Amino acid sequence: MTTESNTHTIDATGKRLGKVATEAATVLMGKNDPSYARHIKSDVIVTITNVSKLDIPDKKQGEIYQSYSGYPGGRKAETLSHLATRLGYKEVVKRTIGGMLPTNKHKKRLLNQLIISE
Repeated sequence: MTTESNTHTIDATGKRLGKVATEAATVLMGKNDPSYARHIKSDVIVTITNVSKLDIPDKKQGEIYQSYSGYPGGRKAETLSHLATRLGYKEVVKRTIGGMLPTNKHKKRLLNQLIISE
């Protein structure tokens, strides 16, 4: 079964982080398409523009993003504001969308179809 490649653009100006991330994750998985099947990767390219103009309230600036290396004492945690200053809002949005995608072999492939511009 072949699917045609198309693009979906999201403008993040003045929107909340979660709203933009859920819309992007839904389109990346192909759930908005009538021919949706879980085992078939959709060929949709999602572009998100104006990420630096997201509406992130002060309460959410302290939200913790963490990673674990697998070794004892290998847990690294940092806040959203620290991650945004270190790597930019592009990485914040990418990690948020990645957390909303299912953890299977399509996750990396779907994240490669995501284009984020600040």
